[in-house]
Amino acid sequence: MPHRMPMLAAAAVLFLGAGAGPAAAQDLANGEKVWKKCKACHTLEEGGKNKIGPNLFGIIGAPAGVVEGFKYSKAFLEAGLTWDDATLTAWLVDPKDVVKGTKMAFPGLKKDEDIADVIAYMASQGG
Repeated sequence: MPHRMPMLAAAAVLFLGAGAGPAAAQDLANGEKVWKKCKACHTLEEGGKNKIGPNLFGIIGAPAGVVEGFKYSKAFLEAGLTWDDATLTAWLVDPKDVVKGTKMAFPGLKKDEDIADVIAYMASQGG
């Protein structure tokens, strides 16, 4: 796993626990902007459909690989992940580093703030 993962996870935890102030609103706005990269393949609405990737509503804190109607790779199902802040952060940095053999073709996000912001945005939307 990348050496910056603990720092990113801590930043995500601190951000998610932050109150709604001007900085949080700006970060959520950036998270929404970053989410546009995700929504080509995922939905984030309750009851949303699966696309190329699964619907991500309610995934934070949930075990990975349980969205009904989505066909996951064998490698992904065998990984035994739970979508906590650390796992989401590592996944958003480089999915193929977290699960060798994943079907997800996303190359990862490069900016630490984008990763923390998109996780916060997903949480704010029921992710």
